[in-house]
Amino acid sequence: MASPSKLSWKWLRNGDEVFSAILEAVESARKSISLESYIYSPSPIGERVRDALVTAATRGVRVRVLVDAIGSLNLPNDFWSPLRAAGGEARFFNPLALRRFEIRDHRKLLVCDSEVGFVGGFNFAPEYEGDGVSRGWRDLGLRVEGEVVRDLAASYDDMFALADFRHKFFPRLRRGSGKRAISRPEVRLLLSGPGRGRNPIQRALRDDLQRARNAQFIVPYFLPPRGFRRAVGKLVRRGGQAELILPGKTDVALSQLAGRSLYRRLLKARVEIFEYQPQILHAKLFVVDDVVYVGSANLDPRSLGINYELMLRLENPRMAGEAREIFADVLRQSAPVRLAEWRKSRSWWMRLKQRWAHFFLTRIDPYVARRQWRALPD
Repeated sequence: MASPSKLSWKWLRNGDEVFSAILEAVESARKSISLESYIYSPSPIGERVRDALVTAATRGVRVRVLVDAIGSLNLPNDFWSPLRAAGGEARFFNPLALRRFEIRDHRKLLVCDSEVGFVGGFNFAPEYEGDGVSRGWRDLGLRVEGEVVRDLAASYDDMFALADFRHKFFPRLRRGSGKRAISRPEVRLLLSGPGRGRNPIQRALRDDLQRARNAQFIVPYFLPPRGFRRAVGKLVRRGGQAELILPGKTDVALSQLAGRSLYRRLLKARVEIFEYQPQILHAKLFVVDDVVYVGSANLDPRSLGINYELMLRLENPRMAGEAREIFADVLRQSAPVRLAEWRKSRSWWMRLKQRWAHFFLTRIDPYVARRQWRALPD
């Protein structure tokens, strides 16, 4: 166990490692467990984690669960009956309502005893089990200890209080609507959500890219704003290297179509693009020189302007070296995208579909979300 003030971490490089570490932490918890997920499936892994939570509640641990109502649409409310009977709490974030369905909780978080925290891209569903190569989606998690875990716990309290989502704000977030950054030595917690104000994830990443020499990104849903594209282009022009690993296989075809609409411009700017081949890619990892970003956010309009998201920004050369090793491992199983071949491979029909997907995800989806947000009472 690290001292309360000292940051320590452990990379969880696939779903098998994530779930094993999570179950171990839940079984070891003495005081409190706070779990948050976008997708929670009524599946064998979902039942294993739920049963471990029930056991913890039975021994007197305070257990709370928050899952998104749309992401976990297939999860019946009575799934949590054993936990509630044992004294635990379970809520669905933003229960289904036509006038506010766009605003989602996309965060993934587990905090045990305010001492151990888990962040990453993982959800609680069977497709996340496996090594990400021979079986299961390729994902990534991070186990952390240190002062930042208390900040993670406080951010969970805020989201749990907001679960019913009948108003834009609640007292602790009245000034910022959930958009804020909390700094500790070596680590910054970046919290984003809907509404006005600049996204702290986007702002921090832009600032880091402005002075960076090298940048590597693993992103499953990629449709970044123009400012990001300009920043990576400038990085390359001043002699740096920018590499993207994006999905070759996807669970959201619309997102992949929209992201691929940017390939030509990025490749012409000498940004290197690779597509992961063995399985669906779901990991989120950004490495900018000695700065590492890991958490729930993608580089797309939904993560950067609609969803509630959570990212850790960690400035540590040793951690950055480990993150680059993870990037290199994923890169070995990814195919490069070449500009000449890419141009030849796209028919006029494919280009049309890609442009339509880009328009829908950058214009229509954010427009509807803004309308729904403005319609909520203060």
